[in-house]
Amino acid sequence: MSSSRPLWRTAALTAALLALPAAAAATTGTTAPSVVSGPKASCTLPTLEGQSPGTSAKHEIESGGRTRTYVLRLPDGYDRRSDWPLVVAYHGRGSTGAEVEGYSKLSTLPAVVAYPDGEIGTGSGYRKAWQGAPYAPKGVDDVAFTEDLFDELQGHMCLDPQRTYLTGKSNGGGLAALVACRLPERVAAVAPVAAAYYPGTREGCAPGASVPVIDLHGTGDTTIPYAGDADRDLPAIPTQVAQWAARNDCDEQARPQTTRREIIRYRWTGCDADVEHLAVSGGGHVWPGSDIYSGGGYTTQAVDAHRVIWDFVSRQHLGEQEVTR
Repeated sequence: MSSSRPLWRTAALTAALLALPAAAAATTGTTAPSVVSGPKASCTLPTLEGQSPGTSAKHEIESGGRTRTYVLRLPDGYDRRSDWPLVVAYHGRGSTGAEVEGYSKLSTLPAVVAYPDGEIGTGSGYRKAWQGAPYAPKGVDDVAFTEDLFDELQGHMCLDPQRTYLTGKSNGGGLAALVACRLPERVAAVAPVAAAYYPGTREGCAPGASVPVIDLHGTGDTTIPYAGDADRDLPAIPTQVAQWAARNDCDEQARPQTTRREIIRYRWTGCDADVEHLAVSGGGHVWPGSDIYSGGGYTTQAVDAHRVIWDFVSRQHLGEQEVTR
């Protein structure tokens, strides 16, 4: 990132993004996720515990002196390729990896998908949570857990280490951002959804790290407000995304595009790595496009988050990111 560019030149952009209209233009069709074309070598490695392609199964891994769990989804035809992308999806506070799989539709993507489980956090209730939040489990390093998970899966499965992508909702979206900042050499792109950017998720980024990011957030989210929450030290979402753009050395002004009903998409240009933001007018603390409960508030059906995420991240490869200029 250029050392002459101030990080906090975001006031005008923040105001523009917060002043979103109540609705956008008529919806258009979406593109179905697809596998990269071309001949592929078959996978010759055995699957974990004999798991069959096209299935989901729960697995365990030792990390930081703890037994951690995750749900692993193998795509149909897994055995026919040796270079599958990996998507890691983190749940929100009080949820589980299995619940994210249930509402996100990420398991329909042409990728191996891992849904990790957090540990029990602090505060009221017996709820799983992630590092970086004020209610995070004490003494748990979820960044190290994620790196251990990368090592486990990439060491024993037919994966392309240049195409590892992160997503997550709420507290999990904040962790996805934190992991991308801490491990930019291993993360090809990150896609937080309704993310909780607590101070603990905004610290310790690797110097000069540029990671492609697409952020999705509803303007009607009352759990993690789009305009921020000073009492919880949560930034306005436009401010947070503008910081990503500054870190990736983008031009200051984003290009807004009203692509579908209720949706405004912002793209930055001149970046070292792509930065986009999808604002859902009136959207709640939810996974856009979900057919089942994923959180409180309005769930748009104008877009499917899993398709939007895949359209963005599948263009990104470590070392050869397709940036917008």
